[in-house]
Formats: sequence, C-alpha cells, structure tokens
Amino acid sequence: MNDQYSELYSSYQWLVPSQFNIAQACVHRWAENPFEGRRIAIYHENELGQREVWTYSRLADSCGKLANGLLKMGVRPGDRVAVTMEQRPELAAAHLAILSIGAIATPLSGYPYDHLAACLDDADIRVAITDAESAPGLLGAQARRPALAQIVGLDLDHEAVIPWRTLLARQLPDLKPLSTRPFGPALLMYGPPGAAPLGALLPHGALIGSLPGFVASQNWFPQKGDIFWTPSTWSTHPGLVLGLLPALYFGLPVLSLAGYVSAQRALEALERYQITNVLAPAAMLSAIMEYAPLPRRQHHLALRAVALQEPDPDPALHAWCEKSLGCPANQTLSCTEAGYILGDSHRKWPLAPGSLGKPYPGHRLAVLDSLGRPCAPGKRGEIALNRHDRYGHPDPALFLGYWGNEAAAQARFRGDWFLTGMRAFIDENGYYRRAQPDPQRNP
Repeated sequence: MNDQYSELYSSYQWLVPSQFNIAQACVHRWAENPFEGRRIAIYHENELGQREVWTYSRLADSCGKLANGLLKMGVRPGDRVAVTMEQRPELAAAHLAILSIGAIATPLSGYPYDHLAACLDDADIRVAITDAESAPGLLGAQARRPALAQIVGLDLDHEAVIPWRTLLARQLPDLKPLSTRPFGPALLMYGPPGAAPLGALLPHGALIGSLPGFVASQNWFPQKGDIFWTPSTWSTHPGLVLGLLPALYFGLPVLSLAGYVSAQRALEALERYQITNVLAPAAMLSAIMEYAPLPRRQHHLALRAVALQEPDPDPALHAWCEKSLGCPANQTLSCTEAGYILGDSHRKWPLAPGSLGKPYPGHRLAVLDSLGRPCAPGKRGEIALNRHDRYGHPDPALFLGYWGNEAAAQARFRGDWFLTGMRAFIDENGYYRRAQPDPQRNP
C-alpha cells in the first residue's frame, strides 16, 4: 500500500472557528434544510425488538422543545444538568438540548447509588433528566440531596417528576442555539466508581478534536451509505464523544440498541441494519469471536471499518477481525481528558501488529521520561499530549480541567505536556507500543 502517514500528519492544521456549539454542528444545521432534515439520524431498537426511526428533523424538534422547557425551568448557561437514561434517541436529544442553551451536560447513567449521589453533589446538580429504567437511583439520590429540585422523566409517573411528554407538549420546537466558544465548557464526564468523584470538563471543541481520529479509524468516514454503531453507551466518553457526536456531525445514521447486547444480538443488528462502521471495546468483539468464529457464514455483513478502543492490542483478535469480519481492526487510544490521540488507519498507513499505532493528525505526542524529557526510540516512558500542535495552535481535544479540583488537573501536566498515565515506547518506525511498568517504579 501507499503509506500516506507523513503527508497527512505534516499537512494537518487545526481550523477551529471562533464560535462553535456541538448541538448546532450535530443536529440543528442539518434540520435547517428540509432535504437534509429528512435524513435518518438514529435507528433505534429496544430490548423487545421494537423499532423506530428518528430523522434529523425529529431529533431537532425534540431537542428544541426540551431546550425551551429547560430554559423555562430556569436552566442557564454554565449550569450542570444530569442525564441518566438508557440507550435511546431521547438520550441524544437530552444531551443536545442541554448543549444548545449553553448548559453543561453531565452524563451519569449506570452508576450505583452512592457514586451517583456523590457526583450529583460534586457538580452541584439542580436539574436532571431520566427515564423509567434509570429513575430509581436518581430518585433515591434526590431524597438525600434536596438541591436536586427538578427532574424531567420519560415514561415515568411520579409525583416528584415533570413528565417529559407534558413538558415538550407545551413548548415550540423553534430554537436558536446559544453561540458558544469552542473552548467553552460543554460536557462534564465522571469516571467509574471506586474513588472520590473526579469530573473531566470537556469543551465544545472536544468534538473538533475527535474528528481526525474518528475519520481515520473509520477508514475515512463518511462515505456514501455509511451507518455507524458503537455498543458503548452514549453516557460514556467512548460512546458519546468518540462515537455518537462525530457520526451526527457528519449527518449520517447511528444505530441505538437499548438493553443488554449479547454477541448474538450484536451480529443480528450488524446484519439487519447493514452497519458499515463500528467502534467497539475489545470485549464485545471477543464475545462475538467466541460465539461465531466464522460470522460471515451465517450473516451477510457490510462492515468496512472496525475500530477498537482498548489500550492493550490483542494480536489474535486483530487477526480474527481481518479474516472473519473482512476488515482489519484499527487500534485507537483515547482517555477521557483527550479523545483519539493515537491509533491506526489501515487504508492510509500500514498496520504494525501489536502496536498502538501513530499519533493522529493534529496531535503532538511524545514519550517522556521521569524528568519530562522526550525519550529516544525504544526507551520506555509515559505517553504525553502537548497543549499545542506542531504549529503552536491549541489542541481542541484536550480537557479544560477537573471540576472543582484544580490541583488534580495541574498534577496531570508537566509544563505543556498532559500526562496520560500510560507507559509506552516508540519503535524504530514511529509506532507506539505499550510497555510494562519498570520494576522499581511505583504503580
């Protein structure tokens, strides 16, 4: 193949506009044009197999009505609004409605009660949006947190909840999204349970920052007929920032599956909706590999790109993807604080088995030693992302800091370098490879 990496990387420059709002970029601009608005935004299927289709116009209408309802409830720019819902189109509408009015969307689905309550306290959440599946935990937290004064609930009959459908029925869909700056706050993403809540605050420009890696790892998305799916929930950084939002940015369809997704259900959905592009955790593909070692014998698949979001490449899984799914898997590396910083794009540069790939265009990466100096090839250190690209422009993918914890944010930097916490070395061909911790190094 023709290795195009050097040309792509050296020629890329960030073009970040002075004003940028994720919701405007992902839904409102498509719905403004009647022709574009009729395009499919989301194919949805619940756990019972019931299906529905949301166009960009329908998504924009729900987003606009909910946004106007939130404004009347007193939500203002900079306010944090929690979202706890299962995978469904309304979850996308909720995130986009919050962003439309300059508030900060705070996804908190799937957390156990104690961690949920702690996150609500940490972010000073006063308004939340939920559904029947996720409501019990949120209502329990509300009993302990009186400041959570207003909850909007979908498919939920409860005296403490404002019904979603009632709220939207009283609003007009017309909405002009608030003009926001690309480095203004947009998303507050909390980590998994186990420690004190630490919320990474991402800017609207984080979507711009994710686009080079998304396009490259999806083999130059979009192409005509592309349909995207990720099994990662849209309340997580991979599902939302690395999956849903970039796909909607390009105005193409996304698949949503509510409930548990088994290997069998995943294969059936890939065939039924003729999914072309996937971003998946390695565990999902491993389950499919175990369930159906030769899936194309039983299923007519349309896959043209599979991206893996795990930090530890599995050569056996990569070999299976190429042989049995019909396309090599592109390894990707991200963290909540910065998405798609490193990875593969097998249509544009050669894969190196067992590696993490190379820096995606726009990102300036290095492996640093314990003194913060770039390591020579082959020497182990910590992967770090610079605040600026090779031309001195700010990297829009990088987070703004941790909510209410400046000390924790500063501890992640050495000068202009953000420390990812991942150990690696760079081989003689410029590929990053995971390294085991040094024996004398504390974990």
